[in-house]
Amino acid sequence: MKIVSVDPFILHLPLTSDSISDSTHSITHWGVVGARIATSDGLVGYGFTGTHAHLPSDRLVTSCIAHCYAPLLLGEDAGDHARLWTKLARNPALQWVGRAGITHLALAAVDVALWDLAAKRAGVPLWQHLGGARPAPVEAYNTDIGWLSFDLPTLIDKSARAVEEEGFTRIKVKVGHADPGTDIARLAALRQRLGSAVRIAIDGNGKWDLPTCQRFCTLARDLDIFWFEEPLWYDDVAGHAKLARSTSIPVALGEQLYTVDAFNAFVSAGAVAYVQPDVTRLGGISEYIQVADLAHANRLPVAPHAGEMSQVHVHLSTWHPASGILEYIPWIKDQFEEPIAVRDGLFARPQQPGASTTPKAEAFSRFGKPLS
Repeated sequence: MKIVSVDPFILHLPLTSDSISDSTHSITHWGVVGARIATSDGLVGYGFTGTHAHLPSDRLVTSCIAHCYAPLLLGEDAGDHARLWTKLARNPALQWVGRAGITHLALAAVDVALWDLAAKRAGVPLWQHLGGARPAPVEAYNTDIGWLSFDLPTLIDKSARAVEEEGFTRIKVKVGHADPGTDIARLAALRQRLGSAVRIAIDGNGKWDLPTCQRFCTLARDLDIFWFEEPLWYDDVAGHAKLARSTSIPVALGEQLYTVDAFNAFVSAGAVAYVQPDVTRLGGISEYIQVADLAHANRLPVAPHAGEMSQVHVHLSTWHPASGILEYIPWIKDQFEEPIAVRDGLFARPQQPGASTTPKAEAFSRFGKPLS
């Protein structure tokens, strides 16, 4: 299974709303920026990272794939996966210019494509190739109903429909207004509408400082918040540890962490309760597994961030024993040969060989962007 070509691609896919916002970002499209790897036996694997569909920075990722990683991969055996990951991730020149950021996003795309190839070669879905399914199904929590840009009536309407018509028992709501009291009022109204049985998580996207978070958590004490995600700046280990010690609301984080070492710092400090790795931010599936194993060894649950909109993470959550909850954001699913599916609040297990990362041909023709 010699690698004969490595071709990057960029897709900009529309959201389910005209635009959405959280406390720090506003976007109209989601970027699917990745690699198509073909082998001598006719197989093709696809992997990608997720971006804010900013074409200049997307091109930095595809340039890294084409000019830095492709020369290291051509002619190699795609099945020699562990050695290839080390060859790319520990390349001295690439480590010198970045052990995170662009080089890691590019590595993620390549690594996922290699795992997609491995599962396709075995003729089974990735979760089965990894070792089979965990006993319990994977529960979905819906984030697409809770954006900060939604006014309160829209937030309540979308959340109620997700629960009452679509079967979700878990949702996530964005917080981060200039006045945290606004968020408390929104959450109180939502809790009153949905009742006590629905699990409501919140996500601050790193907006607030520690005193603001502590005051907010005191005000939210009676709202039964399932977790507070990214309450503080993403790299602030000490601040998250202080917050975790001062509130009964569990802290969740991880979507902005690039390495297993970064996760280890938060876990060792007692700064995280729900670990949220993302294959598109880490060095792909290979490093995701290291993080999930780290969490499991410390008896912490894994709840992946849906940066790749769950196409890959549904496989990893189906398989890994620390997983049980997975984010649902349906922006890109209909552009793939095997889209993620949620029924009555539970993820369906993928059935096609591979990692569910093969885009439909029409996705390239409709949403493809030039590489230069």
